[in-house]
Amino acid sequence: MRSIETVGLIGLGKMGNPMAGHLLAKGYRVVGCDPVATASERARGLGVRIEASPREVAQAAGLVIIVVGFESEVEAVVFGKDGILAGAEPRPIVALASTVAPRYAKRLAARLAERRITLLDTPLARGEPAAAAGKLLIYGAGDPAAFEACRPAFASFASDIFHLGPAGAGQVAKMINNLILWACTAANDEGLRLGEALGVDRERLREALRHGSAQNWSLESGAGDRPMPWAEKDMSIVLHEADLARLSLPLAGTVKEVIKGLKIRKGFEMPLAGDE
Repeated sequence: MRSIETVGLIGLGKMGNPMAGHLLAKGYRVVGCDPVATASERARGLGVRIEASPREVAQAAGLVIIVVGFESEVEAVVFGKDGILAGAEPRPIVALASTVAPRYAKRLAARLAERRITLLDTPLARGEPAAAAGKLLIYGAGDPAAFEACRPAFASFASDIFHLGPAGAGQVAKMINNLILWACTAANDEGLRLGEALGVDRERLREALRHGSAQNWSLESGAGDRPMPWAEKDMSIVLHEADLARLSLPLAGTVKEVIKGLKIRKGFEMPLAGDE
């Protein structure tokens, strides 16, 4: 397995941009593309070589990391007219850092294997502040040798990296992580609102709870106070996978609606129909 010297990033937004900076700081050459011109220009300012399409990124890199939001975007990035598969040999290792359904990740790995491309299933956790600090968490899966070859590159922007099994296992872990995250966020919101209604200052109460058995990552980081663009998508994945597995997860259904209500109450942006 050849060592990775050049890393491609498809998606240079709030996650991809800081990831590029950390990769550059560790001595990697970085190429990337993004349909948003301002994102590309910010990355160019860091030292990223900007290409016009995923095809050109794939031709230049030994590892290509996909950092887009939805399965439809992954499809276009990989299989589109100027997608990764349109590039010439040799094929790069492809790491899917997006959050998608586990079954989709498995199918994608099989489809790419037919084209002699190794897919690593590597969804990211901890959000934008961790991306900026270089302390993301990777729930990794896929070919062990390819994963180990890419581990040094991953370590430039992630402080905790796990390999959980074949492709799809990473998305299972991220799905469960998100279920618990949004359940905690919903519980935090209801508890803090109850405290306020009973006359206790919200931030003083939050600080106290952080030191007790109610402590959780969402409470610690204040995640519920920031926009949550992927919450509905995350919970839709959980509920669909549960249906396919013939499992009843009543809490998950409640959490989806509670999180939606929280976002509406705070005026956060809601997904367009079909985005989930």
